[in-house]
Parts: sequence; structure tokens; C-alpha cells
Amino acid sequence: MSIAYKISSYNRKRKWKIFLREMGSTPDTKVLDVGFEEDERSSTSNFIEKNYPFPRNITALGVEEPKKFLERYPDVRVVVYDGRKFPFEPKSFDVCWSNAVLEHVGGKERQIEFLKEIVKVAKTAFITTPNRHFPVEVHTRSPLLHFLPKKFFDRYLSLIGKEWATGDYMNLLTLKDVHELLAGAGISQYKIIKHRLFFFTYEFIIIFGDIQANV
Repeated sequence: MSIAYKISSYNRKRKWKIFLREMGSTPDTKVLDVGFEEDERSSTSNFIEKNYPFPRNITALGVEEPKKFLERYPDVRVVVYDGRKFPFEPKSFDVCWSNAVLEHVGGKERQIEFLKEIVKVAKTAFITTPNRHFPVEVHTRSPLLHFLPKKFFDRYLSLIGKEWATGDYMNLLTLKDVHELLAGAGISQYKIIKHRLFFFTYEFIIIFGDIQANV
């Protein structure tokens, strides 16, 4: 097991404790997971499906056909969509969980649209996204080079065989970016938790909505 994997696993467990503390869980809580993974690359993939005590209350939303996912999590309801509009009625869910998806939906306008969709269908939200200022880019494990202009970083990724991470695959965010996106989505009441690793902020945990309703 690599050091990077051990760190990732440790951080997801810490994040899960924060989720339970902030959002709570009850047998009646309806949960939306935005961005399930069909191909699990590690034991930390689809973390909420693995750990939430009431899997029948989870609806997993994503863009992939869920063949293997349904085999692993038969109690979870799955909805496949076009990656734009969430196909649910307003406030259908008590809690929305979206782990490291915001940076993958496109540029600023798409990110704002994504947040608006969450506001529309969920009463509360727990959203995470990596910090662009963390010294190591967490998807590609590349140190410091993600601080370069995107076209140069993409060129480097292509040279080392990681073309899959170029283009619109990820648009990493700073704390300032996160505040601007929330404002653009009309979200004025929120909390941002800086999830730290050593002396650095590893990722941002964004919480908004009627939190007390789910504790």
C-alpha cells in the first residue's frame, strides 16, 4: 500500500467523521450522492455507499452506466443523468453528499450551475473539493507543477502519460474561487471547513442549508 493511498484513506475517514458530526444520520434521512464511481480505483471510492448506515436511503446520481456499482450496492437507488440538470423535484433530499466532483464539472459557469442544482433538490449539502494551493495535485500526484498556467500543466501531464487529466477533466479551486462560486449560485449562508494535512489545507468542505434539521 503506497504512502499516498494511506494518506488518502486517512483523510477520507477524517472527512467521514466531520460529515456525521455536521450532518448527522437517521433512518429517515434521504441522501443524494452526486458523482458515484462505476470503476472503483481504491477502497475509498464510493465512500458514502460503503459507510452510511442506511443504504436504502441513498440515491446515487451519475453519468456512467451502473453495472458494477449495482452489484456492489444493491440497496442503493441509482439515477443516470446527462450531467446537467438533476432529474428530481425540489427539496427531494435531506442531505446532498458530493465528494471531489465540483472540480470536474467544467469551468466557472458549469460549477455555478452544478451548485444551483444541489440547492434546488437538497435541503442541506456537504461538498468537498481539493485546494488548488495544496503543494501536490491530488489527482495526478504531481508536486507544484499545477501552479503553472493550465496549458503548461496540461502539456506536462501529456508528456508523463496522464492525458486523461488534461482539458476540462479538472478545474481546481482556491478558497477565493469557492467563495465566488457560492455567491454566483446565490448561496449566502454557508460554512467552509479547511481540511488540513500537516501545515496545509488539503481540501475545502463546503456546508450549506438547514443543518440543524438533520442532527
